[in-house]
Amino acid sequence: MSLRVAIQMDPIDSIDINGDSTFVLGLEAQMRGHSLYHYLPQDLTMVDGRVVAYAHPMTLQRENGNHFDFGEPRWIDLLDDVDVVLMRQDPPFDMAYITATHLLEHIHPQTLVVNNPAEVRNAPEKLFVTKFPDLMPPTLITCNKEQIDNFREKHQDIIVKPLFGNGGAGVFHIKPGDENLNSLIEMFSELYREPIMVQAYLPDVRKGDKRIILVDGKPAGAVNRIPAEGEARSNLHVGGQAAKSILTERELEICRRIGPELKARGMIFVGIDVIGDYLTEINVTSPTGLQEINRFDGSCLEGEIWDAIELHISQKD
Repeated sequence: MSLRVAIQMDPIDSIDINGDSTFVLGLEAQMRGHSLYHYLPQDLTMVDGRVVAYAHPMTLQRENGNHFDFGEPRWIDLLDDVDVVLMRQDPPFDMAYITATHLLEHIHPQTLVVNNPAEVRNAPEKLFVTKFPDLMPPTLITCNKEQIDNFREKHQDIIVKPLFGNGGAGVFHIKPGDENLNSLIEMFSELYREPIMVQAYLPDVRKGDKRIILVDGKPAGAVNRIPAEGEARSNLHVGGQAAKSILTERELEICRRIGPELKARGMIFVGIDVIGDYLTEINVTSPTGLQEINRFDGSCLEGEIWDAIELHISQKD
């Protein structure tokens, strides 16, 4: 099977080839004999009802400072010229992101989009998880200050974050007695039109915030991310430390609960976040963590993802 693969992502020249999940997905596709195109989200276009992109033919190699080569760019028709589109641009999950899902919905599933663009649109990370309230920590989504005050009075130690943020941006730990909550709410109301998310602080975060990768609804691997001293966030790019991890029975239970829903929605590549016994996010837009897990486990998660993609293609045909 030789597939034509278009990767919709941010500029490739600045990625970290030792940490970027899209990079190894592209390398694996290339190793399997698939041809690659790269285009930026802003180069996705609809003209006369056809969805096209101004794309570069691309080859990849694991060489620092020389990790990609581009051919001459041209307009490609994502229905006629492509078999698979990997939607891999980074959030934020804003109207530009949502618009891209609407455009890609015109080609899916004739051209397989990973993940299903309509379901990506319907499953923003911090909202999709609310479909499983018994798996979540105590959570409030609101614009109402009285509700926030009542929630804080009940739980004392809380986390406040934007509903559509990403990468740990805008996440605040408000401890008992902290006098900054009112100012924080005022700042959020000026920056965002959406409600904010407030959750009970989970002390287990000091032991780590686990990223679990699911492929076609099945758990494939995990890495623990331990926050730096004095930091409430465990994201690796803000100083979190990656550590080898195996799945606990509770984490397997969480995967069993959500896996069938992910598969039914066409979510081939998903990353979930678990702190202690609680599911905190379901990442379907541009999940990461493949290379970290591969290094600890000696695995090849990108290979498992491409096995699933190729299976979907063969079943479609």
